[in-house]
Amino acid sequence: MVRVLVAGLFHETHGFVSQPTTLDDFDVQKGNALLAQRHSGSMIDGLLEVCEREGWEVVPACAYAATPSGPVEDAVVEAFWSDLSATVARGSVDAVLLALHGAMVSESHEDVEGLILSRMRDLPGLEHVPLSAVFDLHANLSPAMCRYADVLVCYRENPHIDARARAVHAADLLARMLREGRPRIVHRRLPVLWPPTGTGTADLPMSALETLARSIEADDSDIWVMNVVAGFSFGDTPYTGVAFAAVTCGDPEAAERHLDRMAQLAWALRNHGLPAEHDPVTVLADLAADPGHPTPVCLVEPSDNIGGGAPGNGTGLLRALLAAETENAGIIINDPDAVVALSGLVPGATTKLAIGGKENPFDPGPVTLDVTLVRTSDGRFTLEDLNSHMVAARGKHIDMGPSAVVRHAGLTILLTSRKTAPFDLGQWRSQGVEPRDLAVIGVKAAVAHRRAYDPIAAQSFTVATAGPCSSSLADYPYRRLTRPIFPLDPVENLQ
Repeated sequence: MVRVLVAGLFHETHGFVSQPTTLDDFDVQKGNALLAQRHSGSMIDGLLEVCEREGWEVVPACAYAATPSGPVEDAVVEAFWSDLSATVARGSVDAVLLALHGAMVSESHEDVEGLILSRMRDLPGLEHVPLSAVFDLHANLSPAMCRYADVLVCYRENPHIDARARAVHAADLLARMLREGRPRIVHRRLPVLWPPTGTGTADLPMSALETLARSIEADDSDIWVMNVVAGFSFGDTPYTGVAFAAVTCGDPEAAERHLDRMAQLAWALRNHGLPAEHDPVTVLADLAADPGHPTPVCLVEPSDNIGGGAPGNGTGLLRALLAAETENAGIIINDPDAVVALSGLVPGATTKLAIGGKENPFDPGPVTLDVTLVRTSDGRFTLEDLNSHMVAARGKHIDMGPSAVVRHAGLTILLTSRKTAPFDLGQWRSQGVEPRDLAVIGVKAAVAHRRAYDPIAAQSFTVATAGPCSSSLADYPYRRLTRPIFPLDPVENLQ
């Protein structure tokens, strides 16, 4: 029986957020707990499905996952490696399946995934075994990742509704490797940097790039996978930016020619990756001037995008809603201190509460409001949509930590204790709020919210506020980024 090592390491690291990400911030499953992810809808679940179908013996190592945030402490990397290497030491394996992100940075390592893959190849017995991995579309693809993996399969959708499907794809290609031999990865990084708002796959440039990639796969049987990697612009590494990776069993020069086509199209469409954003004050004034406008209206605030590493406690949009005296609006703020301050109160009680802006250098600070407590809860809910963007690493059971719903004038505020990206409407409904009934909804996201919110939104506006995930990339003090790069520098061509 083929013995397959299964492990996962998932973190998108924001290089300009000062708070470190510690081991306590990670959800960790080891051994049988990893096996329990079967039927969870996660990437690990997808890998396990194929192992089950192929009759492989699973050797479960560990799966570490955390919400996007600041640089990871080295201790996390070493804890993961200790668990992984100890599993390998207990018995030989014939192949490896990994669920990765691809944009993880620690205190000392700017390419954690590349480091782990390199270390794995140094372990006795793993030097030449087939190794396949699924990874995030917002990876910063490194040469080490492409050198030490045999197969890399990137998500094709943003929002990431296909994370589990791509994990199945990666595991299916492991089965192909076991039958046909190991392919190679040919990759290309471009001098192009797009903010997360410019990487939705329903829009240009990503829609055209994905179409071309699928066409190349269909036309060239030697190309197992053509990956379109949008990059994570808030990761300050030499590898940050748009990239492509072809997994091929054929002539590498032919793969290079395919990469030429991908690169030329991306360059031609580069300005489409910089979408315009609106002033929230102007948007709210226009809405107020048209009282009969259809609802709900979503105001999307990418600068405080929890899915990109922001704290989710920014007050920019909150202040705009308050200043406009917007009626029947809702917004979610991550603020454990505010939740604690409400403890002991009963629904209907009123109090003064400082909300948001705490320990956030991008924000002017908390907003103090007279609020009425509506309800409190433990903050746990189950995703309504098992294709939700957030199911990839965590599975379907979500924990926002102790939470509370409060009201101030026409504004409903859901306060959470754990950063929870707004990618599923169950987040609101589990707290007794029907989002369809709100007139205006503040959404702290860039693109990944669309799967949940687009079906209910009558209108949607991406608004510009201050925050750590601003789309104005020139504002960030990059130190490691390979320059020159568009749009930060004058770049005449791809050479």
